[in-house]
Amino acid sequence: MADAKVIPFDEDRPRRRPPRRVRVAPESERAVEPAAEPALAAAPEPAGQGGGAIWDRRIAGGLAFLRRRITGEYEVDDFGYDKELTDQVLMSLMRPLYDKYFRVEVKGIENIPKEGGALIVANHSGTLPLDGLMLQVAVHDHHPAERHLRLLAADLVFMLPVVNELARKAGHTLACAEDAQRLLEAGELVGVMPEGFKGIGKPFGERYKLQRFGRGGFVSTALRAGTPIVPCSIVGAEEIYPMIGNAKTLARLLGIPYFPITPTFPLLGPLGAVPLPTKWTIQFGEPIETAGYAPEAAEDPMLMFNLTDQVREQIQHTLYKLLVQRRSVFF
Repeated sequence: MADAKVIPFDEDRPRRRPPRRVRVAPESERAVEPAAEPALAAAPEPAGQGGGAIWDRRIAGGLAFLRRRITGEYEVDDFGYDKELTDQVLMSLMRPLYDKYFRVEVKGIENIPKEGGALIVANHSGTLPLDGLMLQVAVHDHHPAERHLRLLAADLVFMLPVVNELARKAGHTLACAEDAQRLLEAGELVGVMPEGFKGIGKPFGERYKLQRFGRGGFVSTALRAGTPIVPCSIVGAEEIYPMIGNAKTLARLLGIPYFPITPTFPLLGPLGAVPLPTKWTIQFGEPIETAGYAPEAAEDPMLMFNLTDQVREQIQHTLYKLLVQRRSVFF
């Protein structure tokens, strides 16, 4: 693999993103599904129905879903986001890891707006970016409006086969100010982890110590869109792959930011890639409003610095508080 070019989020120049997905079939050519036909993840069944009826409904829903995928009777947006596939398949695949393996506890979900755009800024850790996926499930499953989080990802994600396609389908897009502003102005929840590779690739000895947040590009984008910034602190991800070393030469040969060495990887081979079953907590802090600032405020470097520092300090303070409160890494 060639060396990956990592584009910092705080640069505001336009980026060229991967080819845009378009609507799969024109509206006029689509067959309208019966209103009563169940989705793949069926809603709770009325009391008193037998097990056979429940399974019949689930099978019918599954077949209807497969038919729509085969015939192209589904939609994606300009960024490639496939809401039906995300809700019915991708979320279902991530949910056992979220509920049973990491046993994620969510706090402060009421700080995420019920509607309209908002920028969720979180710490980043864990060697592999599982924290972003768990954050996506947390927002969808715990928010009263079941809102979807559109994560901003480094361009390395969109250079990897299969991962590229799945990331687009799940609503992720390139971490650049242009895409973030479009999503925020469209009323979407956007998630960004400003530490980037410095966060997920830091040594285990520096766990829960926030890395540099860049030059405040995420603050500038929120100001331009007039949307609130919601700080988010994630505890538990740091310990899933304790990174005790970094094979830098091998990383350069593979064109990746780092090659992690953990107590189990690469010593145990593929088995060493299994994350440790740590107990996670995700806490959303009080939103920082930006609607009261004038449009030219986005060009004020001192304001960018102050707001960036405010967000970073709030996340760091909450991380320390959660660490003091937790009983154990695994319980």
